[in-house]
Amino acid sequence: MTITRRTALAGAGAGIGLFMIGRPALAQATKLRFAHPHPEVDSWHKAALLMAEKVKEQTQGRYEIQVFANGALGSDSQTIGAVRGGSLDICLTGNPFFTGLAPKLNVLDLPFLFQSRKHAAVVMDGPIGEGLRKELEGSNLKALATWEIGWRNLTNNRRPVKTAADMRGLKIRTTPNPAHVQAFRLLGAVPTPMAFTELFTALETGTVDGQENPVTLILNAKFFEIQKHLSLTRHAFTTGPVVMNKAKFDAMPADTQKILLQVAVECAGVQRQMNEDTEGSSLAELKKAGMQAVETPDRDSFVKAIGNEVEKEFVGKYGSDVLDAIKKAAV
Repeated sequence: MTITRRTALAGAGAGIGLFMIGRPALAQATKLRFAHPHPEVDSWHKAALLMAEKVKEQTQGRYEIQVFANGALGSDSQTIGAVRGGSLDICLTGNPFFTGLAPKLNVLDLPFLFQSRKHAAVVMDGPIGEGLRKELEGSNLKALATWEIGWRNLTNNRRPVKTAADMRGLKIRTTPNPAHVQAFRLLGAVPTPMAFTELFTALETGTVDGQENPVTLILNAKFFEIQKHLSLTRHAFTTGPVVMNKAKFDAMPADTQKILLQVAVECAGVQRQMNEDTEGSSLAELKKAGMQAVETPDRDSFVKAIGNEVEKEFVGKYGSDVLDAIKKAAV
């Protein structure tokens, strides 16, 4: 009996069909979009990529995080709003942009609050940080961990800032955090809150005279191209919550939730270490690029000018418990 070519192909096709039926279909990975406003060379982006790699590996490819830098998916406030609404899965930005939703977080931005990086880490990673992160849950945000921006320093285009008196009249971009705004008013400056994504253009056009950020970010954002003077005031330490849409997080399997939380915390340590390791080299690069640095400004004059006014404002609204706990956590 002769078997035709068509019959043979039909039989082969049936065999393949039976083979495929017998195998479980490969599940398509769930993709999570993660947005932040910093440049791709910054520690935020590098740590976010590491987080994506670890999550994919530990979920065996079931979840993939896509990272978007440079404010590609919106400004600080826009990405927070998108995560709350569910059109974006995860975002990372500075703590000051969350204080409108959870005012107690404002405590972390009080001037001259942290004595060292270790002090900040103890607060962020311990029960104080955990309690503050829970404040965001009422806004449909699940804070996975707290990363950092770091020690804030001042740049401007008008003059060297050696003492608090040199701040008078300078129009400085700040975050929208009430503590930052009040502190700069007390220094005699003109605080001008705006999104980080708008800052380079505002400096370039002279809308503001200067800004305040860590030397690592000043370098990575190329502010040295449009700013002449740098003062290492270290007047505040800024943290950055990594937040996810809470409803989406709550709907995930328990093992996936655990992986996301653990990996976000692991990458927090890596990201902070990146900043610490590159502070010195970043300052050297800024000076090499032509910035005139005041490395030892009179910080006492800043402390005296600001006094206890910002802390008193916070305590008057929210009590002293969390502030006292942070101060006692100093190491």
